[in-house]
Amino acid sequence: MDFGYSDRTIDLVKRVRAFMRERVIPAEALYEQQLRAQANFHALPPILAELRAEAKAAGLWNLAMTHDGLGAGLTNLEYAPVAEEMGHSLIGNEVFNCAAPDTGNMELLALFGSAGQKQEFLTPLLSGEMKSTFAMTEPEVASSDATNIRTRIERDGDHYVINGRKWFSSGVLDPACGFLIVMGVTNPDADTYNRQSMILVPRHAPGIEVVRDLSYFGYVDRMGHGEVVFTDVRVPASNLVAGEGKGFALAQGRLGPGRMHYGMRAIGMAERALELMARRVLVRKAFGGPLSDRGVVREWIARSRIEIEEARLLVLRAAWLMDTVGNRAARMEVSAIKVSAMGIAHRVLDRAIQAHGGAGVTEDVPLARLYALSRALRIADGPDEVHLRSIARIELAKYREPASRPA
Repeated sequence: MDFGYSDRTIDLVKRVRAFMRERVIPAEALYEQQLRAQANFHALPPILAELRAEAKAAGLWNLAMTHDGLGAGLTNLEYAPVAEEMGHSLIGNEVFNCAAPDTGNMELLALFGSAGQKQEFLTPLLSGEMKSTFAMTEPEVASSDATNIRTRIERDGDHYVINGRKWFSSGVLDPACGFLIVMGVTNPDADTYNRQSMILVPRHAPGIEVVRDLSYFGYVDRMGHGEVVFTDVRVPASNLVAGEGKGFALAQGRLGPGRMHYGMRAIGMAERALELMARRVLVRKAFGGPLSDRGVVREWIARSRIEIEEARLLVLRAAWLMDTVGNRAARMEVSAIKVSAMGIAHRVLDRAIQAHGGAGVTEDVPLARLYALSRALRIADGPDEVHLRSIARIELAKYREPASRPA
């Protein structure tokens, strides 16, 4: 395993880091100000539109796309340190057109979309003219088990008719959202893993109702996490992705790289928290000296550095495996980074908040919001417990007697 960065990666990391430190992080306060001042909270604030245009002009665009001709064409191992830099800011990924759920939807369409679907839906996503939503999670069932999904997608001549309810459909309230990828049941009589399908649904198709915007820990996301009801929504049969019964397999393929991106981003969040904590304790004095002189604070700093380095190495190994043996063969490592990296980010953020005292829970610093996000992401794309279950199953299989292994 060689984790040495390629020349291309070194160059991109340097450029993205400079852009983040010189343009993105200093713009965070203005972003929040503009967001709260505009009539539609979910619209793109002018400063974010400006930053996106600058990033695109600088060639720092679609860096998450691993397919030559459609994006930067980076490998997972090359993209990992780049994504880490973006993770230093809540708005970092969106500046470079590398934000979920668009990145996962781009990947899905690039791999499995028809020529017509790519032209209508993928091209405007890549250009940044359009946003999208991935509608899989449902409020009535435990959606971490995708076989529970109840939304129906039924064939009617040259169309499919969709009925059901989704929630945490991220991005659906963004005025630029042009379509949703909806996962639902097309054949309830098929075997467990061939019942579901995915279909492309124009955002403003008749029968789509956004019931409410969901917050997490009281925070409202700019792109919105919508609860959406589909009532007799009709879309052309040509909008089905990859054919009937392929939904479960598509979901696994889409979510794998997404979990990797979460791990990469979590390291950036943790690095930002560690930097803010270190700067704070060096200048903050209590009981006769700076906080940095206290043994407990030094332990926070040391443990944070150790844990971040552990998470980074695990992410790089998982990325290397995805590049060399494929996503499926790396599924244990991908699950491991989803649990480990986000948990580490959460712990480092917790220490940083403690070091900031009262300021840590305010909006004066980004720690509270990053803390809420890191906690929410321990549920998104599969809760920790589901990934731990998968890891344990793979580990136990190594030690089972051949006769006791399931067929």
